[in-house]
Amino acid sequence: MSFDLSARLTERRAAHLYRQRPLLQTPQGVEVQVDGEQLLSFCSNDYLGLANDPRINEAFVDGVRRWGTGGGASHLVTGHSAAHHALEDALADFTGRPRALLMSCGYMANMGTVTALVGQGDTVLEDRLNHASLLDAGLLSGARFSRYLHNDAGSLRGRLSKAQGNTLVVTDGVFSMDGDLADLPALCAEATAAQAWTMVDDAHGFGCLGAQGGGIVEHFGLSTEQVPVLVGTLGKAFGTAGAFVAGSEALIESLIQFARPYIYTTSQPPAVAHATLTSLQLVREEHWRRDHLAVLIRRFRAGVSALGLELMDSPTPIQPIVVGSSERALALSAALRARGLLVTAIRPPTVPQGTARLRVTLSAAHTEQQVDRLLYALGQAHKELNDE
Repeated sequence: MSFDLSARLTERRAAHLYRQRPLLQTPQGVEVQVDGEQLLSFCSNDYLGLANDPRINEAFVDGVRRWGTGGGASHLVTGHSAAHHALEDALADFTGRPRALLMSCGYMANMGTVTALVGQGDTVLEDRLNHASLLDAGLLSGARFSRYLHNDAGSLRGRLSKAQGNTLVVTDGVFSMDGDLADLPALCAEATAAQAWTMVDDAHGFGCLGAQGGGIVEHFGLSTEQVPVLVGTLGKAFGTAGAFVAGSEALIESLIQFARPYIYTTSQPPAVAHATLTSLQLVREEHWRRDHLAVLIRRFRAGVSALGLELMDSPTPIQPIVVGSSERALALSAALRARGLLVTAIRPPTVPQGTARLRVTLSAAHTEQQVDRLLYALGQAHKELNDE
């Protein structure tokens, strides 16, 4: 018996689910060259426009001069540099928690944290729409794994009543494909009542939510006791790379001892950590970025509503327009690209069947005029497809 990979690929093409990698030929930004075309991009996670900020670039170059290009070893051997340690201290201060631990990527942070905290005899409960990394972590932990209805505290309560052993409630802070916020106050109340811990992956909230950019926990004014495990990534609003977990002294020491994806991998380049210190400073100090982003979000939502398109309920830079079929989502994305705009079509299995969408993401680097250009093109493309 052999693997018939060609047949699988053919089936995926026929279902309009085949994915290809656009080739970015310029630094990340709102105006990019992709596959040889100059395009206005509305599909990156560079929410604050920091991915090509000259001050962070210079800090990265300075970090390379000082620390070289590679981490050289795992953190527990000789890969934990003073640059890594300084960033961990700064992230702990930023989140208002005793400790923070750097990870090489968000997937690793989620996988390492969940599998270090629960195992056989325990329970992990997750939102149905959690990111793939959280779902995979729950499945691989060995704990009893169950998903509650999206953002439904009542559904969570029912599953908590059947939980065994140590119980971990896991949710995204901002859901990456819908852009909505977790109802953290209600979810945390249920978890606390059941003596369970809450873990929040706030990859898309840090930098964007909260007066200081502290994410969804700051947005709702929640404590470390209510959210003992807080995960964030650095490759989105922070504009660099990597991830972190913030929490108590005991939590971080436990992850250092038991999180296999942390223990058995080379540390991120210390120059990235060095550059992220500058990024973190900008996130905290340049409030105008969040203010401008909020203006763009309101402008875009009002414009899409006027066009009569189905826009999901999101107060974040993630603004999904549901179109239904994968074929229509691809056609609408292609029509926008023909007009010089890059907006990604998101299809199953990333989102449920029948909910294929355009996932528009806004950045503080966008102008109001660029948002208006997108709205005009959306109106034209929508009419064009309806007339066919």
